[in-house]
Amino acid sequence: MDLVKKQAPDFTLPISEDQTITLSDYKGSKIVLYFYPKDMTPGCTTQACDFRDQAEQFKEHNAVVIGISPDPVHRHEKFTEKHGLSFPLLADEELKAANAYGVWQLKKNFGKEYMGIVRSTFVIDEQFNVVKEWRGVRVKDHVSEVLGYVKEMSS
Repeated sequence: MDLVKKQAPDFTLPISEDQTITLSDYKGSKIVLYFYPKDMTPGCTTQACDFRDQAEQFKEHNAVVIGISPDPVHRHEKFTEKHGLSFPLLADEELKAANAYGVWQLKKNFGKEYMGIVRSTFVIDEQFNVVKEWRGVRVKDHVSEVLGYVKEMSS
């Protein structure tokens, strides 16, 4: 599924027990939307902290960062608090966004097959079009690559 040059699939997901976020509310800003498998795991923690550490630079280029995983809100809240994350993590327990973006897929690990989130990042422009996607992301240096792309968009 290639979403580049297409309208970004919209969705509304919870950020807390009593608050939701609708993606299209951010129309007019660049959106860095990243999907990750699970809170509190080494790769996902590194990725979240890399986004946290670059958050100000993303803001300087009119870009918001939003993370999504199938974890429930209470787990996101612990993860955010533990690592001082400065951007929202959305709970996609019913896999609405994951399916819309084609990141819920059959995975293989140590000879076992299972369904899960394929680590992926999407950049959405101010008109709400997907302009770049990375699928099957390797965490090392990924956030710097995304930031470089967002900076290019601004110039």
